[in-house]
Amino acid sequence: MEFTSRERLQRTLEHKDPGKVVVDLGSNAVTGINANALDRLRKKLGLQDQLIKVDEPLQLLGRVEEDVRQALGIDVVGVSSDTTLYGFFNEGWKPWKLQTGLDVLVPEMFNTTVDEKGTTYLYTQGNLSVPPAAEMPKDGHFFDNIIRGDIEYDEDDKPSAREDFCDDFGIFTDEQLRRIENNVNYYYNNTDYGIFGGGALAGFGDFASVPGPNVLKPKGVRDLVNFMVAHHTLPNYIHELFEFQLEVGLKNAELYYQAAGDKVQAMFISGTDFGIQTGPYMALDTYREFYKPYHKKINDWVHTHTKWKTFYHTCGSVVTFLQDFYEAGIDILNPVQCSAAGMDPTYLKQQWGDKFVFWGGGSDTQKTLPFGTPEQVYQETMSRLEIFAKGGGYVFNPIHNIQPAVSAENILAMFQAVRDYNAKN
Repeated sequence: MEFTSRERLQRTLEHKDPGKVVVDLGSNAVTGINANALDRLRKKLGLQDQLIKVDEPLQLLGRVEEDVRQALGIDVVGVSSDTTLYGFFNEGWKPWKLQTGLDVLVPEMFNTTVDEKGTTYLYTQGNLSVPPAAEMPKDGHFFDNIIRGDIEYDEDDKPSAREDFCDDFGIFTDEQLRRIENNVNYYYNNTDYGIFGGGALAGFGDFASVPGPNVLKPKGVRDLVNFMVAHHTLPNYIHELFEFQLEVGLKNAELYYQAAGDKVQAMFISGTDFGIQTGPYMALDTYREFYKPYHKKINDWVHTHTKWKTFYHTCGSVVTFLQDFYEAGIDILNPVQCSAAGMDPTYLKQQWGDKFVFWGGGSDTQKTLPFGTPEQVYQETMSRLEIFAKGGGYVFNPIHNIQPAVSAENILAMFQAVRDYNAKN
């Protein structure tokens, strides 16, 4: 029986054989492709010449358009409010030039300045009257958030995280909900794509958001090192922050569901990293005290009130946390960084393949995809498919976003392996 892309995604999420592996590229900010690589890919595919739209400013990801989805056999699209990390909408496109010299389109409020060293600065909500929120060095390929307004509280202070972060996490506006509703209805009614809900509803402690890139004047504990130290020196502060973030996340989940219902199949909950290349980023006890209770609360709400599956992105070696992730109600793990310590694909599939959907784990974007030959990319991709795809519970994507220097030939070799795998299975 031949299933549609949407049906195959649903079967995959239910750990049933989808017939063919579901393929994702660009449904969200951690399964995408840098604008430079996307431009080369479009040209190699012989698609209509057009300027790439950069719709994720931090990483300068390019928007994967319908013609690319059709050419590569992509099965999943993302729906969101189209609000960027820096607090402006993806709209009113205008020309801009990447450091490589590539002409692209960026949102109207994507406002930048350049200093005498060639460093490019990006501004919250496009507001040039406040200090910049992000910087990119000359010849850089993505922005780094700037720490603004960090306060190092001492033991005699009684800081309020709810007050410090009051502007960071907002309830969806009517305009944002209208965009979500319109986007999901378009794809649901006019296509057979699987539908992914974007927006990271509750990314507790996500380093991309801790500095407050969407806030004009951040205050409180914003430095990333100080933030982690605060788990031990100011535990009540961190709990207060996460309680506040949970309240907003639960309300936004409710509003998102009112706008999209069960037309959305998987929902982005968190992008917080818990691992590095060589092991866990934090102690298991720290996760259990500060993160697991909040993960469980929002996951429980989702599982009680919707049919969504919960999507969590966490880089690095996370084997230490897998049992606790499962107990917290996490359904989908991304990016499945197989090069990190303990993240052996065979082990993950055999031991955890019935508990998690693995979304990623394809060609290695650190080594093989950027630096290997097309043949090496093809072989690694085929090997990962042979391990992860059997019996369902797997959505194909490379390990995190495709980086700027990756050749079109290597990208096409990766997708050729997927096509060949699907053809023989």
